[in-house]
Amino acid sequence: MPTPFRLYNTLSHSVEDFTPIDPGKIRLYVCGMTVYDDAHVGHARAMMVFDAFVRASSAMGWDVNFVRNFTDVDDKIISRSSERAMQCQELANLYMQNFARDAKALGLLPPTCEPKVSESIGDIHDLIGRLIANDNAYLADGSVWFDVASDAEYGKLSRQKVDELRSDDADHGKRNAADFALWKAAKPDEPAWDSPWGSGRPGWHIECSAMARAHLGDTIDIHGGGLDLVFPHHENEIAQSECGTGHPFARYWMHNGMLTMGDGPKMGKSQGNAFNIHDLLKIFPAEAIRLYYLETHYRSPLPWHGQESLQESLAMVGRLYEARHVAEQMAGQEQADVVAESLGADAQTVLSLGRNFRASFEAAITDDFNTSKALGYAFELARAINRMSNHKKAKKRGGPVVAEALSALQIVGVTLGLLTLSYEAFHAEVKAKRLPAMGLTSADVQNLLDERSRARADKEWSRADEIRSELEGKGILVMDRADGSDWRLKL
Repeated sequence: MPTPFRLYNTLSHSVEDFTPIDPGKIRLYVCGMTVYDDAHVGHARAMMVFDAFVRASSAMGWDVNFVRNFTDVDDKIISRSSERAMQCQELANLYMQNFARDAKALGLLPPTCEPKVSESIGDIHDLIGRLIANDNAYLADGSVWFDVASDAEYGKLSRQKVDELRSDDADHGKRNAADFALWKAAKPDEPAWDSPWGSGRPGWHIECSAMARAHLGDTIDIHGGGLDLVFPHHENEIAQSECGTGHPFARYWMHNGMLTMGDGPKMGKSQGNAFNIHDLLKIFPAEAIRLYYLETHYRSPLPWHGQESLQESLAMVGRLYEARHVAEQMAGQEQADVVAESLGADAQTVLSLGRNFRASFEAAITDDFNTSKALGYAFELARAINRMSNHKKAKKRGGPVVAEALSALQIVGVTLGLLTLSYEAFHAEVKAKRLPAMGLTSADVQNLLDERSRARADKEWSRADEIRSELEGKGILVMDRADGSDWRLKL
């Protein structure tokens, strides 16, 4: 049986026990990218949160059917393609390819299904037809509108008052200010499809209702996305889905908080303050970006301070890798309790934390997906391992003490997608990405190390110390070994 969990439900504004439609299975739909530009770090928070949620749920025994869509028909795509003198689908295909590139580089798992609006027109027609038949939608000037007044429960997700609302859709014959477009009448030089109501294209909201229904059924377990989608997008999804099918749409609504510019507004392309994920991946390892998102509870706002934010996260990931590395180097065959007692308080702490880790970690993960608290246990364990490694006998005898700690760190990797590399591969990636950002090359560092080696061979200790200090001033840690010197970047 899978591990039970609790989740904050935006619909009820409370944390609830999760009860699936089908035992052991999760039907999850997450709103994906509108592909008129590259993904920025604001987009990536939602992608990373739900990637980790799928990983954690799967690790706890759940069978997750994860659907994440592409919106490849949209006003923004039409506008951007016109600016660039491109066909709309050409532009959309370009940014879908770029997203796939960035998602792979970030280490995101592929969803079970990734439908596109342009390939879901039949499903959209079917749902609109149901809404018209049920008197929840009407035709006006070649467009089809959802009649908000026909839905007595409209506003139940966002808790907004209908009589105070106005949709963004232009008033081309709609009855009420809050009514929104399900099907937009064709315009010159815009993509269009034939329909029972005339040539046109889907409105923004109907697409997700239709794709979720096509791939997950009339009712899904969890619908996810950014907090900024609660209104109008998710509110409208509920209205059109439930009026069209007569069934509840999503039982749980899971929303991640927004990235903000310090204490300022949320990040977004329209705000002119977005940082491109592709560019950040050139200068920071993917796991530093992953940790940045997961060290804060998914529902909380997350301040973005540029590269400073990721530099701190990189140092934190480095501490986890260092703890795992020193633990892997420890040997010994004695009983763990005996060794821990002989090595002192730090070893006893490692042994206790390792033995209790899974229970503590899962308790945090299953309580509204609290990755921040779960990672806190991992860092507590890492600190204890690194303190224990300072004991002069730890390397020869500490193996039995850290055995369960190593299993604990493996849980972090499987559940959250961290610690997926070897120690060497992690530091190689750090070097490859951070050195150019620092204005250095590996050749620059190696030249100084070679000069230092010559100075040491000639017993010019003062010069050797000067070079070490120079490298340390550049953020480079020199490690002398019996077979020569190596180096890595300070984190």
